[in-house]
Amino acid sequence: MKGLRQFFDFYINSSIHVALAVVSLSWLTLLEFHLFDKDILCFIFFSSITGYNFVKYFGLAKFHHRSLANWLRLIQIFSLFCFILMCFYALKIQSKALFYIIGLGLITFLYAIPFLPKRFLIDDKQNLRDVGGIKIYIIALVWSGVTVILPLVNNNIGVSDTLIITAIQRFVFVIVLTLPFEVRDLKFDSIKLSTIPQKIGERRTKIMGSILLLLFFALEFIKEDTSYKTLIIVFFISIITFYSLLRANRNQGKYYSGFWVEGIPIFWLLLVLFS
Repeated sequence: MKGLRQFFDFYINSSIHVALAVVSLSWLTLLEFHLFDKDILCFIFFSSITGYNFVKYFGLAKFHHRSLANWLRLIQIFSLFCFILMCFYALKIQSKALFYIIGLGLITFLYAIPFLPKRFLIDDKQNLRDVGGIKIYIIALVWSGVTVILPLVNNNIGVSDTLIITAIQRFVFVIVLTLPFEVRDLKFDSIKLSTIPQKIGERRTKIMGSILLLLFFALEFIKEDTSYKTLIIVFFISIITFYSLLRANRNQGKYYSGFWVEGIPIFWLLLVLFS
């Protein structure tokens, strides 16, 4: 039982679960446009693990390189392996898609690496992650770019109304999906971060998230080729996400946001594949 718990913790802490969530949303985009692209999905999976582990553990590895805990050293080795596979699949991606990848990679890099002038500092940190009020929007922007724009650019899909609506819809969905994390982190985050729950409180955060979910669902109606089946699935996902948001609190369980909430995109993909 202990070994199973350790494996599960590694699955969460090494960002495999969040990478599967990102891949699920990317796959949903491909399915919506009647496409399949194994190479871009593999690239997104391995790059998500590499990027998330870089953001999460850069500071720890920087200051404790010689005395890394066994679990962190294992994650480092795993991340290196994923980085190599990311580079391998990058060679299979179209050159124009690589420009988008460079841009999204730069945002991820600046999200973790200190670079800002001291007048913008929050708690003596100099990265985008610590600039008050923008963290959640950076996450939503990157996820939208990776899960909507990147797969379609790599398959030569031009700009259309459906693409724009899907990108906006994904941006809104990711913001709502991130709110339970921000509620959870209320007791840890510096007040200077100005997260949404810090600025408007838990109750209003949940009201705002509910309104955004209504927008997320409503956008499905204005797509040109949406189907009755798709509307039912999107409605069901909206209800699940709404319930997850309502139950979120600062004393939530260890795996509530990191596994159950983050697993909603995976469940969404499974619904579509098996419906």
